[in-house]
Amino acid sequence: MAFTAGTLAAALALGAATRPVALAPALPGMWEFVGVQGSHIPARECVADLSVLARFEHRTNSCSVTLTRDGLSATVADYSCAGGGFGHSEIEVVTPRSLRISTQGISGGSPFNYVLQARRVGDCAKPASVIRH
Repeated sequence: MAFTAGTLAAALALGAATRPVALAPALPGMWEFVGVQGSHIPARECVADLSVLARFEHRTNSCSVTLTRDGLSATVADYSCAGGGFGHSEIEVVTPRSLRISTQGISGGSPFNYVLQARRVGDCAKPASVIRH
């Protein structure tokens, strides 16, 4: 019984981890993605929380993520989202500014399977300041 409770606690802690260990050297900021489905040009996004890259296809959805492996240079995540989407992703840290994301699953009732190259290209634009007189 103690082993089962300990195993469950470890699984819950792993699923609740906010940032995979493998992503520790990488910084939030403006990232460029090559290989995004439906796009022939690189996409750029401001990424404040790098852990969202584990569910790139569903990054705007509410999802539950479980890390199944988290090492120093790669992390593997399985996730399911409200509305029925789910996926499996592996993020390999090539350098702190370069990631390789392999992802597959179901989105909008259709399967997806692709590989992204992600590259940090700088900081996010700061919002314009409000000048008061």
